[in-house]
Amino acid sequence: MTFRNILLIAVLGIFPFLIYAQPVPAAEENIPFLVTFGNRADTDFGDDDFAQTFFFVIPKSQIKPIYIRVFDPDIVGKNDELNGPADTKTTFSVYGGKGCITDKDARSTSPTGNFKSGNLLKMKTFGADTKYDNDWYTFGPFNPNEGEFEEKYGGFVFKVIAEGISGNDGNLYRYFLSSSADENRQIEGGNSFTFEYCFRLHSSSSQVSHIYPYIDEAVISLKQSNFDWDDDGKIKIVSVAKKGEYAVGSGDDKWASSSHKIVEVEKGKSYDIQFIKKPGSNSPNNNVVFYITNQYGEMLPFYTIPIGGVPFYKSKIKPKPIK
Repeated sequence: MTFRNILLIAVLGIFPFLIYAQPVPAAEENIPFLVTFGNRADTDFGDDDFAQTFFFVIPKSQIKPIYIRVFDPDIVGKNDELNGPADTKTTFSVYGGKGCITDKDARSTSPTGNFKSGNLLKMKTFGADTKYDNDWYTFGPFNPNEGEFEEKYGGFVFKVIAEGISGNDGNLYRYFLSSSADENRQIEGGNSFTFEYCFRLHSSSSQVSHIYPYIDEAVISLKQSNFDWDDDGKIKIVSVAKKGEYAVGSGDDKWASSSHKIVEVEKGKSYDIQFIKKPGSNSPNNNVVFYITNQYGEMLPFYTIPIGGVPFYKSKIKPKPIK
């Protein structure tokens, strides 16, 4: 079975969750790495606040312990972006319990206020230690009910925060939600998402990266915001009703935003935000930050595997504007 043919599970009749949303980033996204810089880095490296939050959802049907694995959590060696000596440390912390996601600060674009809400379950700081270079570190085991149960997201929610606490190097890493401490084994019904993405782009212009915000029934318009795109090409929006609408891209160390209307047939589906580099561009180390809000300024989640599958433009659809 391919990712594009994954069977969706309906929650409350309206909210589908994917079976294979285990690796972060997922294959569908074609994103090499997540990235978090040390807190003394220049923001023109592509990280605006030196912290990144991801959420992992465990279905109520999961009884056995779960694990959250981090690939290459150290800052040295093969994958990371070094700026002089490797002097950076990154703390990864796992939270569950009441307020883990329901606290509004947990869903903010900035690591301020009570963004570390919930119960701290595990924490580890990594520096220039080759033990985990290009290898996995495992957090857990966790009982599923150690997360915060939130019906809106379909299960027990755990939060992982990656925070650059020193230095100016870029930590490039990935996650995997697993049923095993030693292997990447999917959890049926598991899912993962974030509200603000900070990620590394491919160097080659032949590679297109994707992120997939979910457009729920209440959304009538959205505002996309991106940071440090470096004018590296075009940011394209594709949906069942949009063949290719372009978002405003940012320059070096700058924010840019644009607003986009939602039509009725796009509700309950995902958008495909495509990052298309300039023809012939082979710029290395381009990191970008991206988030989306609805008409009320509320953050929309990006699922690592698109809710409803990858959206394709359907020319026979005649979209009607929402009144």
